[in-house]
Amino acid sequence: MKSKEPIPSEFMTVGELAKRLGTTVRTLQYYDREGLLKPSTQSEGGRRLYTNKDMVKLHQILSMKFLGFSLMDIKNNLISLDTPQQVTKVLSEQAQIIKDKIANLTEALSAIEALQGEVKQMHIVNFDKYADIIKLLQLKNENYWVVKLFDDKLMTHIRNNFTEDSGKALFKKWQNLCNETVQLKLDGETPESDKGQEIAKEWWDMVMEFTGGDMSMLPELEKFNQDKKDWDNQWSEKQAIADEFIGKALHVYLQNQGVVISNMEVVE
Repeated sequence: MKSKEPIPSEFMTVGELAKRLGTTVRTLQYYDREGLLKPSTQSEGGRRLYTNKDMVKLHQILSMKFLGFSLMDIKNNLISLDTPQQVTKVLSEQAQIIKDKIANLTEALSAIEALQGEVKQMHIVNFDKYADIIKLLQLKNENYWVVKLFDDKLMTHIRNNFTEDSGKALFKKWQNLCNETVQLKLDGETPESDKGQEIAKEWWDMVMEFTGGDMSMLPELEKFNQDKKDWDNQWSEKQAIADEFIGKALHVYLQNQGVVISNMEVVE
């Protein structure tokens, strides 16, 4: 038997290259046929031989494939590696692609973990709410946690009466009023004071904006506000501080307006 021909030290066989970069000989043969990575030369016996430059190019191909590029995309985006500038450009582009991929995966992981946390707190399977939460997460809407707290009547009312923008604006108004009420209490204002009554009017206007005048929604809002154990911690604490102040301020405001709430129904 003839011994295998010696391979010059500056070259690798297809098997050696495949082993170095953790791929297969069949893959390299396929890349050769498709014109993605042809061997630099052949031995006298017809063996495909590759150089270190080929190995760098293969690394580029495998990295782009891992990141989801099609072979056609890879073929169209490969550039020569003949100068330091070209090599630097390839590495820089690959680094940016990987950074973007990491950012996207990190965002996806955060969304999955956020949804998981909300699902755990809901205690029931409700795919309509899951869908609402996913939509808000995709929109990077930080108010997604509220969805789990609304019952079916509130959710139906919200879907029928609010767009994404108007719902977000109303939620922002609630946050601002909550902060302002907490600050009034810290400043020593009383519910009966001018400032207390001004903010009571703003709270009532917000309630009217949310309900659209449908006072049957008041018990639902009251129920939503009573149980804060699954609220976002920050807003649970703020609303709890604001509740006592605004409750008294609204009582005075509605009395002055001639509005009486009996069993959660409004009588003017």
